Amino acid sequence: MLSVFDQGPPPACPSPFNLAAHVLRCADRLSDKTALSVVGSTDARNWTYCELRQAILGTGTGLLNAGLKPGDIALMRLGNTVDFPIAYLGAIAVGIVPVPTSSQLTEPETERMIKDLKPAAILRDPQVACAAHPVQIDLSDLAGMRDLPAAEYQMGSPDLMAYVVYTSGTSGKPRAVAHAHRAIWARQMMVDGWYGLRETDRLCHAGAFNWTYTLGTGLMDPWTIGATALIPAPGTDLTNLPALLRHHQATIFAAAPGVFRKVLSRQNDLHLPDLRHGLCAGEKLSRHLHEQWTQATGTELYEAYGMSECSTFISSSPAHPARSDALGQPQPGRRVAILGPDGPVPQGQEGTIAVHRSDPGLMLTYLNAPDEAEARMQDDWFLTGDQGAMAVDGQITYLGRDDDMMNAGGYRVSPVEVEAALSRYPGIAQVGAAAVEVRQDTFVIAAFYTGPEKLDDNALRTYVEANLARYKQPRAFIHLPELPTGGNGKLLRRALPAYFKATTP
Repeated sequence: MLSVFDQGPPPACPSPFNLAAHVLRCADRLSDKTALSVVGSTDARNWTYCELRQAILGTGTGLLNAGLKPGDIALMRLGNTVDFPIAYLGAIAVGIVPVPTSSQLTEPETERMIKDLKPAAILRDPQVACAAHPVQIDLSDLAGMRDLPAAEYQMGSPDLMAYVVYTSGTSGKPRAVAHAHRAIWARQMMVDGWYGLRETDRLCHAGAFNWTYTLGTGLMDPWTIGATALIPAPGTDLTNLPALLRHHQATIFAAAPGVFRKVLSRQNDLHLPDLRHGLCAGEKLSRHLHEQWTQATGTELYEAYGMSECSTFISSSPAHPARSDALGQPQPGRRVAILGPDGPVPQGQEGTIAVHRSDPGLMLTYLNAPDEAEARMQDDWFLTGDQGAMAVDGQITYLGRDDDMMNAGGYRVSPVEVEAALSRYPGIAQVGAAAVEVRQDTFVIAAFYTGPEKLDDNALRTYVEANLARYKQPRAFIHLPELPTGGNGKLLRRALPAYFKATTP
């Protein structure tokens, strides 16, 4: 048997359609129910479904009044506050295309994005770094829009572009991933295929408002089915998360593996009486961490695999737990294969994890780089670049990348981008970047460089802080007499972690 999972397509996305309208489809029926609770140690700021919809559609009106029109691109440079999802959905509701970005990006990084996107406006918190642009809509103006008359949803084809997210490209240049309105329709396959989510759930996501993992799993998916989303107040210490989960009666907890790791390392009391299970995504979940969580809490942890181009599409779930080290299985409605050069490989053999072109969650293209998007296709399959093997029951085991992409706290980072920034630093002749394990299951980015002499680590840190987002910044700098290369003189990045171990006591 070949490594193909296909149990039939999902229901077709209706037309006309609007992503924000779909997210808020329960607002009439559940108008007085709490949709969002920004939780602190003793209190919470609650938003009902009615209040949330008014804020979103009022913002839509305000953006149109500001001169934006359907199809315009708006770059989001906002911080970790509720303003972020409100502006994001407000733009989508009226057909404006938001581009959510990390507040950690530096001014030079945003300058490249502005040149690439040519946005009509920037939605801007003055405290967040951003390059110059003639049209900036300030945070205070966005907040004032919430009470304006509600806009009408801009209904249209589900294939219209709804939003854009940036992903780190293998070439070192971040790529703008364009997604259609139908992307939210595809996320319904996660509800049973990963979350086990119910309308009665209170789902707490540990991430920031302005992280796409939080936007999807922590906010939009619970709202789509009428559940309550809990988000820790900005600045919440990770050591307080278990107390928050208990106090606010969270039934599902979602986070990246690093958060689970820190909670486990700092807590003795992990009795969480209301918690049914946890959700984990962003980087590979180790068996050791999984077992630690299960033993400490008495609850399961369900992992999901995905990428910016297609969100998550392989996962374990309460209905279908993963076996051993497997990721889980493709969610019902997905078409997934393990491919070799000639197509799907026999079950059990290694190949590239691929998702079918017809998946409603698959991106439209890379903006301004359609040829690169087409290069990721093999016949009708989109190649993820990750290696895996499919068992006879459809469960898939992750076997690593087929390139040198790094994972830093749930963000995929291209070593080429890090190397390009450091290569401009005086005194560096050659540089290579790789993820290194500093303790069990904990990885950081390290930079290995050659040059006449060892450089000052603090000066290098100051330089990367000004030129790279925090999650892209190397945490260690290692001076070497030469970097490892192959017979053709090409840098062997996969050999670099061994040099870190050799130079670390």
